[in-house]
Amino acid sequence: MLDKLNSVEARYEELLLLLGAPGVQSDAGQYRINAKALAEIEPVVERFREYKSVTAQIAQAEELAKTEDTEMRALALEEVPPLKARAETLIAEIKVLLVPKDPNDAKNVVLEIRAGTGGDEAALFAADLFRMYSRYAERQGWRVEVLSTSENGIGGTKEVVASVEGKLVYGRLKYESGVHRVQRVPATEASGRIHTSTATVAVLPEAEEVDVAIDAKDLRVDTFCSSGPGGQSVNTTYSAVRITHLPSGLVVSQQDEKSQIKNRSKAMKVLRARLYEMEMRKQQEAIAKDRRSQVGTGERSEKIRTYNFPQSRITDHRINFTTHRLMDVLDGNVTELIDEVVTYYNAEQLKEVTTVAE
Repeated sequence: MLDKLNSVEARYEELLLLLGAPGVQSDAGQYRINAKALAEIEPVVERFREYKSVTAQIAQAEELAKTEDTEMRALALEEVPPLKARAETLIAEIKVLLVPKDPNDAKNVVLEIRAGTGGDEAALFAADLFRMYSRYAERQGWRVEVLSTSENGIGGTKEVVASVEGKLVYGRLKYESGVHRVQRVPATEASGRIHTSTATVAVLPEAEEVDVAIDAKDLRVDTFCSSGPGGQSVNTTYSAVRITHLPSGLVVSQQDEKSQIKNRSKAMKVLRARLYEMEMRKQQEAIAKDRRSQVGTGERSEKIRTYNFPQSRITDHRINFTTHRLMDVLDGNVTELIDEVVTYYNAEQLKEVTTVAE
């Protein structure tokens, strides 16, 4: 790991020279790139330099501890334990800082929730999940905009697609992707029998046009009359839009807006996010097929969490974490659950970094 840290420090010095070179600010783009790279590695370099200083002090104290002067030896020996403790703390901090940052963490997301097995009960659960994430987003100061929704008429949601915008949205929500299972007695169940239903959640980092190149010739755009609530324009104007991405076969429909232009814009936002997620999944699978990740791998189809109403229990099966605050969580207090999952996966990444570095 010391070799890696020495190379990081050398890169830091190189970037300092580049940023201080005459006329460097004339190339604003390159200047920003170098400044960002410097800021990213500066915390590592600061701690590494402190670590080198502390280890030098330890060596000096241990050398003094060999002297015949009793008082000097006692003072030296007294200094060593706290210095070694500080060195260990610095190494731990450095390892955390060396964990690769997910470039998507700061992105907004497209959140998709769909009812799975369980009929109307699954749709009601999907609606519960969307309400949970919406309330959590509100507490975080994020903005939620529904892009499209399909309801079942009794308060359930067959499918909802929404954009969530704010600070570090993807970084907080990315591990929510997967199959969520609910166990409860439906309101329509006369015998009081517990039913098991599911809903799927997909959290896609929102992609800008620069992230995903979409050729117009690869798109088939169909327009049709909107259906469902919407006033006089429903079934009279061709405002609804269906976009098919021919190379991938992805199809996105949008009809919530009365304007065809707005529907097309929303549909393209969802399409870009899905294509970006597909590409990201391919890259991750190529890099590490066996990495335990709930985002962008084949594990998406697996059950990640169970919501058991009779026991007021939520269990996250990936990390073996259980809480009995079910109603509180469904009211949007998801912070503890998300923190536990994020901490677990950060620790897994840290293990990988430590293994490679050492």
